[in-house]
Amino acid sequence: MKNKPLIAVLTAGTFWGFMGLFARKLNAAGFGALEVAQTRITTGLVLVGLYLLLFNREALRIRLKDVWCFLGTGIISLLLFSVCYFNALTYTSLSVAAILLYTAPICVMLMSVFLFKESMTAQKVLALILAFAGCILVSGIGADASVSWIGVLLGLGSGFFYALYSIFSRYAINRGYGAWTITFYTFLFCSTGCALLCDWDVIYTVAKADSSILLWILGLGFVTAFLPYVLYSYALENMESSKASILASVEPVVGTICGVFIFHEPISVLNILGIALVLGAIVVLNSKTHK
Repeated sequence: MKNKPLIAVLTAGTFWGFMGLFARKLNAAGFGALEVAQTRITTGLVLVGLYLLLFNREALRIRLKDVWCFLGTGIISLLLFSVCYFNALTYTSLSVAAILLYTAPICVMLMSVFLFKESMTAQKVLALILAFAGCILVSGIGADASVSWIGVLLGLGSGFFYALYSIFSRYAINRGYGAWTITFYTFLFCSTGCALLCDWDVIYTVAKADSSILLWILGLGFVTAFLPYVLYSYALENMESSKASILASVEPVVGTICGVFIFHEPISVLNILGIALVLGAIVVLNSKTHK
């Protein structure tokens, strides 16, 4: 079925769109950004590890010379992305954080100019202008809404580090590794790095005081880590990184819907225009050009 990669990346983007929903619940219970990131990735790591031990142990084998690929996806990308994104949620609305995150496809295209010697075209310049204007409108700058500059910068940072996952994963795929291997070692290195930074006493105390938090942690790991990263990594095996990135832009749509309908976050005409410009920039960036 040739549409499997398409369905996989759209589903992954939809699941990622629920991150804010789980994060807000855990933040309200007392978790900080690092504690949310740690529980999310560690739960995903356990689930992926159990699956591989039971059904695909061969996928656990990697070559020492290729470890840098997974340090890239796990530490440089996923860990730093998680820190930026979950901190952004404490400074700005869920919809703003989700849209700023999706400057990632533009970052992928820009980095490819330097890493893969792609040319900088007028099409790319136009997309950057649209994205910049869209981010200003989404952030609420110049409107009645007051949005923290820290929240905007953290949101943009999350987009940059999120983009690096596609870059490092592409290197791993080119070296013969599959979706399950990439996901497992990404989670392993990210979880290890985050474990040194987060406050385990907070996790233990909150979970002990409210046992229902354990269900939210399990849901966070399963819905926003285990399923989407396996699906997205599978999609990267079967399509271009830039295409996968644009298709995953369903995530901010889901994030915005959650913010408006679940948390009753306000959304203005300027915010909607900003969303349209950011998504329009991604479409322009990935559209076919004609001589």
